[in-house]
Amino acid sequence: MSETIQSRRSELHEQSTWLFGGHAQTIYPFIFLRGDKLAYERQTIATPDDDFLHIDWINRHQNGPLVVLLHGLEGSSQSHYARSMMNAVRDQGWSGCVINFRGCSGSPNRLPRAYHSGDSGELEWIFNSAKEFLRKKLFIVGYSLGGNVLLHWMGQQKYTAHAKLSGACAISTPYDLVKTGEQLSSGIHRLYGSHFLRSLKRKAIQKIINHGLEIKIDQINYCKTLKDFDDTFTAPMHGFSDVYDYWHKASSKPFIPNIKVKTLLIQAQNDPFLPDYDPESITRKNSAIELKNNQTGGHVGFVGGHFPGNVQWIPRQVINHFKQLL
Repeated sequence: MSETIQSRRSELHEQSTWLFGGHAQTIYPFIFLRGDKLAYERQTIATPDDDFLHIDWINRHQNGPLVVLLHGLEGSSQSHYARSMMNAVRDQGWSGCVINFRGCSGSPNRLPRAYHSGDSGELEWIFNSAKEFLRKKLFIVGYSLGGNVLLHWMGQQKYTAHAKLSGACAISTPYDLVKTGEQLSSGIHRLYGSHFLRSLKRKAIQKIINHGLEIKIDQINYCKTLKDFDDTFTAPMHGFSDVYDYWHKASSKPFIPNIKVKTLLIQAQNDPFLPDYDPESITRKNSAIELKNNQTGGHVGFVGGHFPGNVQWIPRQVINHFKQLL
C-alpha cells in the first residue's frame, strides 16, 4: 500500500465514524465541543477611517512563527474553531491571534459599515501597518467567510501585503457566494441563515438608530433570509448596488487561480453551506494550492475521535502544513 493511501486512510480514521451526515457534523461541534476559554490579550488598533478593530492574542511576545486567524460570519475569537486552533498554536509555543472583524468582538464599531465577505482591503492595511505582523514568520488561516476574505485578498494583484506571508490555509470556504447565498436562503438550509440573521439584524437596527441611516428598521425586520439581509443592508452599506453585485464581486473563486502563497484548502463534500462545489476545477492548475477535499466533515466541523469527539483534526492539518513551510 502506498504511503499516500495509508496517509489518507489514517486521516479518515482520525475523523469520527459515529456522527453521520453533513448537518450533524456541522451542528454537533458548534453546540457540544465549544472548548475551554482562552486567556487572550486584547489589542485595539485604529483603522484608517477612524474606526477600530480588536485583535485577541495568545503568546503575543513569544519568539517564533505567528498564526493569524480570520473567523467566519458572526464568529469571533470565542468561536469553537478559533479556540481549538489557538490552543494548538499555543501548544506549539508559537504566537497566535484572532482578528475580530468590525463589530464581532463584543463591542460595536463606530461606523455604519461593518464587515463583509469580500473585505480584502481590510487585510491589506492591517498587514501593512501592524508591527507585530512584520517581525515574525507569518501564517494565516481563514474559516468560512474568513477563508473567502483571505483568498479574495491573496488572489488580487492590486494587493501586495500578502507577499509577506509564509503560508495560508482556508477551511470550508464559500468561494462562490451566489451558490452559498442561495443555498442558505432556501429550504431547510434557511435554518442556518436564520441563526446568523438574529445577530446581524440586531446589529443593523442598532446602527440605524445610532447613525440615523436611511434604511428603515421595518426593512430589516422584514428580512427573512440572508439574501434579503444582504440586499437590504450589507450591499448598500458597503458600496454594492444590490445583493448579486455584492455576491459576484466578493466571491473569491475568480481570484484563486492567481494565488502565489503556498495555501492549503480544506473542504468537505457534505458541507451543507456549499452546494455542488467542485474545488478541483479551480485549484488543479495552481501548484501553490494543496487541496484536501474530504468526503465528510460538514461546515467547519471535522469532528474526530470516539464519542464525544473533538475538533483537533483541522488544527493538526493546519499546523503540519505550516511546519512544512518553516
